[in-house]
Amino acid sequence: MIDDVRAGLGLGTESGSDAKVFIISIAAKLAGMHPQTLRQYDRLGLVNAGRTQGGGRRYSARDVAMLREIQRLSQEEGVNLAGIKRIIGLEQLVGDLQERLAETERELLEAQRHLAELAASAFPRRDLMVAPKAQTALVVWRPNAGR
Repeated sequence: MIDDVRAGLGLGTESGSDAKVFIISIAAKLAGMHPQTLRQYDRLGLVNAGRTQGGGRRYSARDVAMLREIQRLSQEEGVNLAGIKRIIGLEQLVGDLQERLAETERELLEAQRHLAELAASAFPRRDLMVAPKAQTALVVWRPNAGR
């Protein structure tokens, strides 16, 4: 249904889009809710609608999907709005941490590749020797005065 509305508006059908294109009445209809419910969810910080210069709310396809998920959690799972807000926050945190982990893994692979290149091209060099381990023994020298 979202794709039908987006196509009717001449917009792309990219799912999960963050483009704020739906006015509150259309977003409410797509989510199966009353517009006043969307206003309340916006005030509670469950869904953050974009704003026009005149102050009107604009919702993205991702916002509409979030509204549907809020409705499902509330009606089917019996979760209250505070619980839903906590769930949403934790899901966002997990997503952020997954992105950081993926970035760290990419950096690790790049560092490993760079080390492999260094090992293949420059080391070991035949004109260099490994220095023997430094001696740490203490030797006491006493000049022989009697000889």
